[in-house]
Amino acid sequence: MPFPIEEKLVIGVASSALFDLSESHQVYLEHGPDEYRAYQERQRDVVLARGVAFPFIRRFLSINKCFPQQAPVEVVLFSRNSPETGLRVMRSIAHYGLDISRAVFMTGKSPYPYLPAFNAALFLSANEEDVKSAIDVDYPAGLVLPSRSAEVRDESADDIELRVAFDFDGVLADDESETVFKRDGLGEFHAHETLHMARPHQPGPLAGMFRKLAMLQQLEKETERDDPGYRRIVRIAIITARSAPAHERVVTTLGSWGVSADETFFLGGMDKSRVLSVFKPHIFFDDQLTHLTSGPGGTIPMVHVPFGVANRRAADAGPGVTTGAATPSNDPAPAA
Repeated sequence: MPFPIEEKLVIGVASSALFDLSESHQVYLEHGPDEYRAYQERQRDVVLARGVAFPFIRRFLSINKCFPQQAPVEVVLFSRNSPETGLRVMRSIAHYGLDISRAVFMTGKSPYPYLPAFNAALFLSANEEDVKSAIDVDYPAGLVLPSRSAEVRDESADDIELRVAFDFDGVLADDESETVFKRDGLGEFHAHETLHMARPHQPGPLAGMFRKLAMLQQLEKETERDDPGYRRIVRIAIITARSAPAHERVVTTLGSWGVSADETFFLGGMDKSRVLSVFKPHIFFDDQLTHLTSGPGGTIPMVHVPFGVANRRAADAGPGVTTGAATPSNDPAPAA
């Protein structure tokens, strides 16, 4: 029997993250909503180009092909479009063979309030306003940053893995320790982590997604025991700027949740792109924009999680200070 939606790992994705909507959004900006609607109606059968999150979503959905009876994952489309203007998106989904059947169309409004109704462990969007609004009410969300991933990524038939990489503080864990670091510096941060190494962190915004990915890995381990020829799909990495002795609290926290990563990197402030270029994740989540560099070619899909002290400090700096996120639009257009 398929898992009920309450037990699935559900990802909500905006059409702005799944497809390249830059052309249609420009129509909205230059000519307004009426011409935008007319344009989308004329373009209904014109397939949209793949967006930054497309390779990740396609690979994520392939998990169900390995577990057709359980169907443990699902993707739901969350869109500011109306059902009429959203037809082009749904037809593009069908064209690419993506198994996405549930959708939310909000006719110009933000869809994030409905994330809990669909049990979404993550909301991906290229609309900065929507993502920040979701984070502000403690919903798991990430801002997809521009990259060339959908254009040039080689999806070899021999490469079946889904590789997901996470920062730790402000993403999987809360920002308690990062607050100490920002306020008091590296020495006090290490002293704080040494003092509290046996006390787990409180969960951060994407802890739920991480736990469910770990549950999928357990399902894979069980399958591998019954079928030694089974090739695992899900591969998880934690890539953090921490180093010893602060590494122990990461281990303590994950152990308290009953999960672990396949690969964990304590970089001590080293450039994360050096590891990312080897691991080649289909998506990487970090709360700090300074860490979100794609390395050679800009082909790694990067997602900013605007949570915690690192992002509040930028917001508190006042008007004219930007977080540095380059997004297709912050306008409440239906193209998101």
